[in-house]
Amino acid sequence: MSKGSTELTLHSRQRLLLLVTATSAAMLLLVARLAYWQLAAHDGLLAVTDSPVQTIRPRRGAILDRRGNPLAVEINVYRVTAAPNQIRDPSETARALAPLLERPMEELWDAVRDPERRYALLATEVPQETAQAIEALGLPGIYLEPEPRRWYPNGALAGYVFGFVNREGVALYGLEAYYDEELRGQKGSWLADTLEPHFKPPRDGYDLVLTLDRAVQAVVEERLAAAVARFEATGGDVVVLNPKTGAVLAMASYPPFDPNAYATTPPERWRNPAVSVLYEPGSVVKVLTMAAGLQAGVITPDSTYQDEGTIRYGGIEIKNWDRRAHGTTTMTRLLELSLNVGAVHIADALGRERFYEFMRRFGLGRPTGVDLAGELEGILRTPDDPGWYPADLATNSFGQGMATTPLQITVAIAALANDGILMRPYLVDRIMDGDRVVRRTRPTAVRRAVSAAVANAVKQMMISVVEEEVVKAKIPGYTVAGKTATAQIPVEGGYDKEGAIASFIGFIPGDDPQLVVLVKLDRPNAPQGSESAAPVFAEIAEALVQLFDIPPDHIRLALR
Repeated sequence: MSKGSTELTLHSRQRLLLLVTATSAAMLLLVARLAYWQLAAHDGLLAVTDSPVQTIRPRRGAILDRRGNPLAVEINVYRVTAAPNQIRDPSETARALAPLLERPMEELWDAVRDPERRYALLATEVPQETAQAIEALGLPGIYLEPEPRRWYPNGALAGYVFGFVNREGVALYGLEAYYDEELRGQKGSWLADTLEPHFKPPRDGYDLVLTLDRAVQAVVEERLAAAVARFEATGGDVVVLNPKTGAVLAMASYPPFDPNAYATTPPERWRNPAVSVLYEPGSVVKVLTMAAGLQAGVITPDSTYQDEGTIRYGGIEIKNWDRRAHGTTTMTRLLELSLNVGAVHIADALGRERFYEFMRRFGLGRPTGVDLAGELEGILRTPDDPGWYPADLATNSFGQGMATTPLQITVAIAALANDGILMRPYLVDRIMDGDRVVRRTRPTAVRRAVSAAVANAVKQMMISVVEEEVVKAKIPGYTVAGKTATAQIPVEGGYDKEGAIASFIGFIPGDDPQLVVLVKLDRPNAPQGSESAAPVFAEIAEALVQLFDIPPDHIRLALR
């Protein structure tokens, strides 16, 4: 026999031994449970054991980060029950259990002292360490019933991404709900009380390996929390994408959500703000309007327009944010200064049909298709929709009067970083059955939004935005492309006059983007995106280039 055949045979034997061991353990556990039902809990469980077929629950699959670190696992907690008719010394039993169960001895004694009683529930949700200590006591008539629970060992880290599994085993929100079928596995069964007992082992759930890195996610969440505190914001979001593949590398929101504590968290806080909460994105949309104008040929990078500081369009007056007229203005300067009047100029030249066609190409008003439950599609009214007005064309050109999720606008602008190709975002890199790959996610191009030439032209303009105006977004040694926004917050009857949403989206490196990062802060005390969101972007991006080992420009360009 060849060496390869010998190794294969040995491997097969090891797998067979592992299977036999696992099956034997499952059968022993089942026999123990059946004995318990018959001897200890007959009265309480008779109604549910009339059928000879018993169900065996599979293990729910784990969720792991890209390096294999566990992010969501299944653990056992325990119900501690008693069969008082089997307890020889109720006082001693109560005395031994009281400190472990943290219950008064008198209560426990009262529960176990009746020698005619067959069943008593003493405690639920008992952790494994406590259960092991109780088991070590070897108390007659005391039983431990394992109950599976979903556990998130890193607490609130990436909590919104996961969603959660409640005590009834129902998956809600996030990855848990989206991939519930893959994670939950298939039930097994045991057919008893027949001449030919039957055992069908369960198939445990598949594991998910994510695109997220625990260390990267931790850095992003720490920086976001610090920024919310520093700028006295009410909340915020950060999304980090690989623009070439659509892989989500980090997704964070503040306030955080701990899926271990879902029961004590208000239900409105269960949903992931990055995909389930809409906001008006504001001036970051100007780069999409610019790309649309260049692609349609109604402007060129060298075009100019006469900026008078204000314009009437569709019956409303629109002003630049700085309330100033800038005279003859180039397309690059329009983006550098983030001029509303210039964006309206481009949208008017495009016309309503072409403008909305391009916004659709960039995915606005449509779900991104990310593998998370609860994604909203956003709001983009078009001339075919009831309630659309000609003024919407003007306000939509600079991101007002529409609504997106943080992920949706990040994906749209990431298309410019990817030579004009819109990618479907995803969080699960592969689905595993042990060491076997069940399914691997292949990066998926949704469509070409604009040409590579147009995307690169806008990218150069965005580099100029950072170099000339948004200097707080700069990173030493790296070219950065970016755009700010200070978006108004819709309220009943108009817009909130007190607060705004500040954001910045940037590419790193600007000339050959490896990462796209959106920073969004809700109601910061420095509402201009250039003053609050941009420096937070710089802090996060400076950490990310180290974590992803992206060399500085002079090294990277020398290696080409």
